Amino acid sequence: MKRIFMRGNPGDFANYVAALTACGAEPVISMTLSDADTCDGLLIPGGADVNPVLYGQENTASEGIDDSRDADEIALAKCFFAAGKPVFGICRGHQVLNVAFGGDLIQNVPDPQHHMAAKETGDAIHTVRAQHDLMREFYGEEFPVNSAHHQAAGKLGAGLIPLCVSDDGINEGFIHENGKVIGVQFHPERIGFAHRRPDAVNGEKLFRYFLSLI
Repeated sequence: MKRIFMRGNPGDFANYVAALTACGAEPVISMTLSDADTCDGLLIPGGADVNPVLYGQENTASEGIDDSRDADEIALAKCFFAAGKPVFGICRGHQVLNVAFGGDLIQNVPDPQHHMAAKETGDAIHTVRAQHDLMREFYGEEFPVNSAHHQAAGKLGAGLIPLCVSDDGINEGFIHENGKVIGVQFHPERIGFAHRRPDAVNGEKLFRYFLSLI
């Protein structure tokens, strides 16, 4: 069984665990980073903002900073990358990967209401345009995704190639030129599996693709 590491405490990240389990993988959630050594892939999930000091900016809009988590997830990303093992970053994880590869972040997207979730209606839904054949194969030239973020990747890090971009110009996904590091700004675990919804694409395809890289 393919084992996927996530940095966290047991009981965290229920939707990600459910998605991986539905695909036949074994999630390994631990604060002990050495537990990642026996894992086949790394998933960096959503969460709060990355400390802007890590990409050379002053803090103008970043909240909920956890320096320990930032340091651990960036170290894990570099370790798995060096080992040639696949890495999947989602929302915050997408941003962590961009920083890990030397990119920076937009601390507040120009039109946050277009991208942020609302208490009453949940995730925003907006259209993205494919920038890469992988996304065209899965979802076509234009397709709807969910959205729940106020920050985004700015300048892409070394080796990162755009996968898709939102209708207002925000990067919504990238893949490393080695083909084994993928980041998406949207939440495929919340538009697939038991959370499949009619107004967005099927996020299950991305989880299964990630696992196929092992």
